Amino acid sequence: MQYRRCQILFLEPRETPGFRLQDLLAGGTGLHYEQGVVAMAPHLDGPVPITPDEAALLLACSAETWQPLPTSAEARARVMRLLAEGVLVSDSADHAVHADADTTLRASHWWSVAALFHRLSRWTGVDSVEEMERSQMVTAQDLVRKLGNPPAEAPPRLPGAVALPPLGDRFLDGLLLRRTTCRNFDTSRPLPLALLAGMLGEVLLASAHVEPEPGVRFLKKNVASAGGLHPIEAYVLVQNVEGLEPGLHHYHAVAHELARLPVQPPALPAFAHRLLAGQSWFADAHALVILVCRFERNFWKYRNHAKAYRAVTLDAGHISQAFYTQATAYGLGAFVTAAINEEEVEQVLGLDPMREGPLAVCGFGWRSEQMQTPEMDPAGHTWKTGP
Repeated sequence: MQYRRCQILFLEPRETPGFRLQDLLAGGTGLHYEQGVVAMAPHLDGPVPITPDEAALLLACSAETWQPLPTSAEARARVMRLLAEGVLVSDSADHAVHADADTTLRASHWWSVAALFHRLSRWTGVDSVEEMERSQMVTAQDLVRKLGNPPAEAPPRLPGAVALPPLGDRFLDGLLLRRTTCRNFDTSRPLPLALLAGMLGEVLLASAHVEPEPGVRFLKKNVASAGGLHPIEAYVLVQNVEGLEPGLHHYHAVAHELARLPVQPPALPAFAHRLLAGQSWFADAHALVILVCRFERNFWKYRNHAKAYRAVTLDAGHISQAFYTQATAYGLGAFVTAAINEEEVEQVLGLDPMREGPLAVCGFGWRSEQMQTPEMDPAGHTWKTGP
């Protein structure tokens, strides 16, 4: 059996606070810090604690050249532990899972820092609302009590500034002013299929395409995308739409059609609640659009590029704003959130997160006539009389 280091690897020194009674009795504070090192790789789901000797082994090990197992029993045991953790990979079938994941990552053209950030910023099993309530960080008053006042809402005005003419009375101005995040949906009436079609079509439908070389096609949509690549796919969790069976569907942006997926999550309301990390005020929206990026489409052009991941998150932002605007035009409520449990989607869709990964969830539907959950509408454009 031969082994080598995984291609992308980060080592981070960490210090963990602890308490020592002996230090306190000696007149100290009792507080001490335990030093350690963790290894992190984007084909693994979390950091791996390692010893200084293991860190030295990893730093001395090649990521490209295979080498035989050491003859020393102590060194061999060290290598076998790191192989089991996945920061070393081997040509043995016993370690095929980590080796295959590393091979896939090598061929993906991720910029190393972005790859690690994407992998380790994914959530699973997180209930963000429960965490906020447990830490008493729910209201603005809670935040100020815990964190103090925030930085100013705007920087100081500069001397010599030129006053701009007031905005004219244009249709789009009023439309954008009415845009607010909806946290109260009316579940008593379904969303017409035509409105769902309009939302998806106006935002995501390809209105034209160009094929500069055979097999190389670029789409024109109503939203911007870096390089014209449009790598983000929409998976729609239909919950309350006329004429559609509830469940997960894929929206085809060229054919303008929805296909219900063969594998469905059990108990859709519970799935929506887990997907949205406990944000119950979003979970009953009529339709939830999961924005899943096909990274290989983006990295085809932007290979190992320091700005590639930033570009796809901007793509998701363009799409979410377009959904907001179109929903407002239709008289619907809408939201976007990045506080999601990505692994809920990955497991149902069978996604390799380093090839296709959820970035955010947009949702929309009829707004409730009653505000059960507080919303930010300081100008009073949506809730004329308040709660």
